[in-house]
Amino acid sequence: MSYVEMHPVNPQTRFLARAAEIIRGGGVIALPTDSGYAIACRLGNKEGMDVIRSVRRLDDKHNFSLLCRSFAQLGELVIIDNSAFRAIKALTPGPYTFILPGTKEVPRMTLNKKKHTIGVRIPDHAIVQSLLDELDEPLLCSTLILPGREDPMIDGFEVDEEIGHRVDLVLVGPVGDGGATTVVDFTSGGPQVVRRGAGDVSLFE
Repeated sequence: MSYVEMHPVNPQTRFLARAAEIIRGGGVIALPTDSGYAIACRLGNKEGMDVIRSVRRLDDKHNFSLLCRSFAQLGELVIIDNSAFRAIKALTPGPYTFILPGTKEVPRMTLNKKKHTIGVRIPDHAIVQSLLDELDEPLLCSTLILPGREDPMIDGFEVDEEIGHRVDLVLVGPVGDGGATTVVDFTSGGPQVVRRGAGDVSLFE
């Protein structure tokens, strides 16, 4: 079976353990978040990154994001100045991706080749948070937008039908209803809203 149905509030321990085992073993999963489905693998998993690029038909310039469990974990992965610190603290957890310079904890192959940046997010979503707790490490991910489409996938059974044969597991569960994350770039001086999505951007206007 290529999918499991997750409880939206109290995700089943056995399914979380199975997903974590797959990720640690080099596998790729699709999972619901507060901003549509994402496709994810372990940080540093080159083959997993290739699978994600293949599913989404992306080139090697694509910027990946890291799903983080907490602000403390996020702080180990990216360099945050004071103004970014306050804004990110105020908006997390939530449907935002923040682009920041990566630290030495992030493998070079994962960073933007020119800017050495990475997107980071702390989702407000019980299934993701429970999986990150089980893993005790961040997840490398990309929003699951299939080629030719503009919006992320939102139905786990449809995800399984479309790409279940290309990933190792699909976690079926509810997603947030606001669309893709709002992307805020902190690497060019002040914050720049690169993509308006599910998150409120009034803080940056």
